[in-house]
Amino acid sequence: MKTYTEEGHNADKDVKIRFAHGTTTLAFKFQGGVIVSVDSRATAGSYIASQTVKKVIEINPYLLGTMAGGAADCSYWERVLAMRCRLYELRNKERISVAAASKILGNIVYSYRNMGLSMGTMVCGWDKKGPGLFYVDSDGTRLENDMFAVGSGATFAYGVLDEGYSYDMSVEDARELGRRAIYHATHRDAYSGGQVNLYHMKETGWEKISATNVGPLHYDYKAGTIPPHTLEL
Repeated sequence: MKTYTEEGHNADKDVKIRFAHGTTTLAFKFQGGVIVSVDSRATAGSYIASQTVKKVIEINPYLLGTMAGGAADCSYWERVLAMRCRLYELRNKERISVAAASKILGNIVYSYRNMGLSMGTMVCGWDKKGPGLFYVDSDGTRLENDMFAVGSGATFAYGVLDEGYSYDMSVEDARELGRRAIYHATHRDAYSGGQVNLYHMKETGWEKISATNVGPLHYDYKAGTIPPHTLEL
């Protein structure tokens, strides 16, 4: 796998086809919990393979993971993480913390570094300390922060987040910011698109808020109206 993904001066010059990765995922903490927002497009190079990929992985009722990079890598290892988290609960009779869950994932992928894994994931949830948000990638990097955007459209999403983010914002404003940031990323990044899947992590666990097609969103935002094309779940 590494042969077909590595770029730069170490890349094998005889490889004619390389896997290209593209997506936009984001998450941020605010006074009402954690907002997680993602697109749903999967690409194989310049070919759009799917518009309905589920890029938020529901680890358990209080933990969510996001998918960026190789879909198979993220999906498999976050499901392994879900198993490890459940085993922790059975052994210790309490829910695992967000920090511990992200550390388990970081340790797993670190042991496979330089073997071709492609992952840029966020682990978010709610535990005894309140809301938690961590970034973990396939190099074993693990970071904690109040806001992350990951993927080829992340720079566009950050522009919207930086302009509109406030820790004290209302729940409705936070949800709309997450939706708007992903929309703008899909508009400018060819490797992102499909629909905006929006989740809200609260003290009572995660809730899927909406799944919104970015096509109608474009015309709503262009007209300056509040998007009516949101499927409330």
